[in-house]
Amino acid sequence: MPVRHFGVVLSVPQWEALAEKLKQAGTKFIIEPHIRFKGEVGEQATMFFLDPSGNAVEIKAFTNMDSLFAK
Repeated sequence: MPVRHFGVVLSVPQWEALAEKLKQAGTKFIIEPHIRFKGEVGEQATMFFLDPSGNAVEIKAFTNMDSLFAK
């Protein structure tokens, strides 16, 4: 994401639950919840949205936490 942002890394079940809750609440996503790098090192579930103050927020999850900072 080529914009200044902050975020958190959740477990996959937490990420899935939050993605569903945000969708149900009508959240406008900058990047819809989806899986990036499927089948590759660094595979991750990710989503971006703006908080009420306009800050970009990234929420992601890794099936393999060892790949969190992998290149």
